[in-house]
Amino acid sequence: MKPLSALLLSLALALVSRAEDAAPILVRPGKVISAPDFKQPLGPEWSVAKGKWTPADGVLTAVEIPDEKHVSVLHLQTGPVSMVVDCEFRLNGGKIFYVGCDGAKHVGRVVIQEKAFRIAEDSTEVKGKTPSHTLAEEHIDLKQGEWQRLHVEYAGDRMVARLNGTELRAQHDYLATPKVRWWFAAGGDNVQLRNVKFSEGEPAAAAQP
Repeated sequence: MKPLSALLLSLALALVSRAEDAAPILVRPGKVISAPDFKQPLGPEWSVAKGKWTPADGVLTAVEIPDEKHVSVLHLQTGPVSMVVDCEFRLNGGKIFYVGCDGAKHVGRVVIQEKAFRIAEDSTEVKGKTPSHTLAEEHIDLKQGEWQRLHVEYAGDRMVARLNGTELRAQHDYLATPKVRWWFAAGGDNVQLRNVKFSEGEPAAAAQP
């Protein structure tokens, strides 16, 4: 068993890490749009587009429906505001996780796989023909079954994402397209979410240029 001092140090370091992961970059979180507890059905601001999304005991589980031949997709209506997204997720059999935003069509997305973390804009996307345009990318090493912390911010033509301390920044004219909704998507048999919060982004003196 670890001495009490070692346990307290470990807890303190974990709290510092969480604070750094949530520190503002472009904007700080303001009005909360949605922060579901996943202990009851999702609110009316959420809608399932593909797959099966099941909330239970504080965790939301996404599972693909084979006949749909599509990743699971969950929409959140937000309107054209700056956004801060915080969540924890784990690949619990699933292979890919997305956080994205739409105007009349897809605008941009954060894409996370076991070995890759990237931000892309979707002006070039043609389903089945032309993929999204990657703006920033880092190699990572995620483990199945482990919870991961993700922080995403959008303001104007910029998007940033921080995954367990690894940070990506991207800027592109197309990202400035007015948004009508944000979404989660999950590929594979089992991707889980918890501690989800979507907030309107507000200017922050501490935000970094």
